[in-house]
Amino acid sequence: MCKAKRYKKIPNTRIDKCMRLLIDWFKRNEYYTIVACCCGHGKYPMTIVVKTKDIAKYTKNKYFYWDLFSRTHIPRKRKFYKRDKQGYYYIPEVVNNGK
Repeated sequence: MCKAKRYKKIPNTRIDKCMRLLIDWFKRNEYYTIVACCCGHGKYPMTIVVKTKDIAKYTKNKYFYWDLFSRTHIPRKRKFYKRDKQGYYYIPEVVNNGK
């Protein structure tokens, strides 16, 4: 886990440093499309939000969004993360699923 910080406007900096190798590995997989990720910074669970068409064929939606680690379905198409009072980002479905 890395510390939460403000990012500079250079390529690949919006990805937490501790997640970059993992994300690069997943990008090589054609089954998933990664749309968001966060290491949790020691406060929340690590999350990687992916979208896939394969599962979506069983639903009414074009894509199916879910967290790769917790296998929790996320019903939104964007704005997956919420911000708490300390400025940390989390996915409510993943946090509630773990309790």
